[in-house]
Amino acid sequence: MAQSSTPFSFAALKPSRLRVLMASSEAHPLIKTGGLADVASSLPAALRQLGHDARLVIPAYPRALRCVRKPKTRCTLEVPGCRSPVSIVEGLHPDHDLPIYLVDAPEHFAREGNPYIDLTGRDWGDNAERFMLFCRVIVQLAEGIAAIGWRPDVLHCNDWQTGLAPALLDDSPQSPVSIFTIHNLAYQGLFDRATFDRLNLPPSLWSVSGVEFHEQMSFIKGGIAFSDRVNTVSPTYAAEVRTARFGCGLDGLLSQIGHRFSGILNGIDRDVWNPASDPLIAQNYDINRFELKAENKRDIQREFGLARSEDAFLLGYIGRLVEQKGVDLILAILPELLRQEPKVQLLVLASGERQTEQALLRLAAAHPRQVGVFIGYDEQRAHRIEAGCDSFLMPSRFEPCGLNQIYSLRYGTPPIVHRTGGLADTVVGATPERLADGTANGFLFDEPSPESLMQAISEAMHLYREDPDGWRQLALTGMALNLGWEASAKQYVRLYNDAIADRQAPFSGMASR
Repeated sequence: MAQSSTPFSFAALKPSRLRVLMASSEAHPLIKTGGLADVASSLPAALRQLGHDARLVIPAYPRALRCVRKPKTRCTLEVPGCRSPVSIVEGLHPDHDLPIYLVDAPEHFAREGNPYIDLTGRDWGDNAERFMLFCRVIVQLAEGIAAIGWRPDVLHCNDWQTGLAPALLDDSPQSPVSIFTIHNLAYQGLFDRATFDRLNLPPSLWSVSGVEFHEQMSFIKGGIAFSDRVNTVSPTYAAEVRTARFGCGLDGLLSQIGHRFSGILNGIDRDVWNPASDPLIAQNYDINRFELKAENKRDIQREFGLARSEDAFLLGYIGRLVEQKGVDLILAILPELLRQEPKVQLLVLASGERQTEQALLRLAAAHPRQVGVFIGYDEQRAHRIEAGCDSFLMPSRFEPCGLNQIYSLRYGTPPIVHRTGGLADTVVGATPERLADGTANGFLFDEPSPESLMQAISEAMHLYREDPDGWRQLALTGMALNLGWEASAKQYVRLYNDAIADRQAPFSGMASR
């Protein structure tokens, strides 16, 4: 390679306007099962606001095809392992001027409902084939498709469903730099050796340095091992997953990749989640009109059939009903909570393990004036619960980032959380010292046990009932925080540019991986 006579400069290698392809298996409001969907929509929208050309690719689920604006089929691709041609449908996000590419493969994605599980709650039997196809299309988009006329500088993959794309791009001369974000390391996309063989992957990938993981194939390991940069969604979770307790068997690999691994805290869309202008709640309010929040409490009590009582301490929970989320801790203390005077009330908007769903429904039937339960997910109800509750429960055993505690802070609904992951990075506990210096915004407990959760709720109820001014200050401190996407998006831009600088450092002897 000929050397330039001008001095080498990393700055000269960094594009001022990056082209970023965000790859995700879900994106709000096109399809959503959790926080990944919020991030997949909000982060590229924030990157575009910073002046970058960010675009999103997701599977063409039926709901996604109905939701995008101005859909148009751009091209048809032949994809290995797929019997029928795959179309790329381009459209715009319903809420942003964000271009979206939908991977239209009806045999794989034309299924209503949850994108990962069937109506019985079991994983779709062909998930490996479905997301293998998705990864192969991501690779073609990343390398540039002539009919589309656009090629990214950065491919940003998210979670196991996109993890094989960086692995397949590893030897490609046309590959952009690859970023892989872990939203939850507990979900790894594990399949047996027979599935690996059936997918016709390069045999070299079946190795300790490839996607083999304890004699299984791991989609997520492909993303970790072959990406230029790997990150997760909060600094504390980044430290936690490098330990045996939280690393799910991948702590060694995450420690081994060293500086290539980091944590960037998720943000929220402050326009969508804004109590001052939210069209989904009964009464808008802000820091200067905090007293108007009480009308939302009365409204949500009425909606769920609870006793309309301003004195009741109204708790909320929104999320999945799985062990990670600590819902069993709530169930363990609920009988005691419901005996409290003045009354405690609980609203639950959730779905998950059938046994837990049934237990909650039985409690709601036994205590209809104190417990309200909606099984499923409803975005409008989620907004009304955040606005109407006095406090919000997140007793997760581990939590990579969490978004509901950030929504709760934004809505002046102090969260009660276990000190882990992104919860520890966003919630400042209401200790006497933090209350005195005005930095407290919620309640933290250290052990994921019923006793610790009960103690934290008791502390919250005491402050709420005995010190209304202190409670108001706690809520207003949370509302004043700026946890929007701009700061986080700027950190991602730095991550992208660092990866590009490493890739384009011909004289440094540095290897990107």
